[in-house]
Amino acid sequence: RRWLTLLAMCVSLFIIQVDVTIVNVALPTIQHSLHTTPGDLEWVISAYALALAALIPVGGALGDRYGRKRIFLIGVMVFAIGSMACALSRSDAALIGFRALQGVGGAAMLALTLSIITETFPAQTRAGAIGTWAAIGGTGFGVGPVMGGILLSFFGWSSVFWVNVPFTVIAVALTLVAVTES
Repeated sequence: RRWLTLLAMCVSLFIIQVDVTIVNVALPTIQHSLHTTPGDLEWVISAYALALAALIPVGGALGDRYGRKRIFLIGVMVFAIGSMACALSRSDAALIGFRALQGVGGAAMLALTLSIITETFPAQTRAGAIGTWAAIGGTGFGVGPVMGGILLSFFGWSSVFWVNVPFTVIAVALTLVAVTES
């Protein structure tokens, strides 16, 4: 159960980090498709990063108060809904708003992945689990542009958002099976 919990947290952190960089590759296509100004393109990136960074403490506090597993799952669902809404956006304003929604979900996820790992692993194996979590999360930054480039070679710009959906389904399934409430 511990290793499935770690896998759920790693998948979640990976996709959060991928989303920091994957959209950068799609910006020219988004600009052409949605007739977006350069300033609004900047907000497509910044809305996610700002919501993610600003709301991590809130996500952690909610997890401490209402249950880490519960708030984590809500965060994953909000992230998935935000991703699907981004993919379906037909205006730059909608895309920016839904990117912020993704960041809200990502903040709840990010705040709680480490605390769930800390709660799950005993002190003797915790450092290895945290190292694995950090390594996989860091990999997401580098994988984002490559994944985005591959997707854009075959599909439209919305694919950089649809790619999140299978990862969130995996994270939810693993969390429901393996993570205990704390």
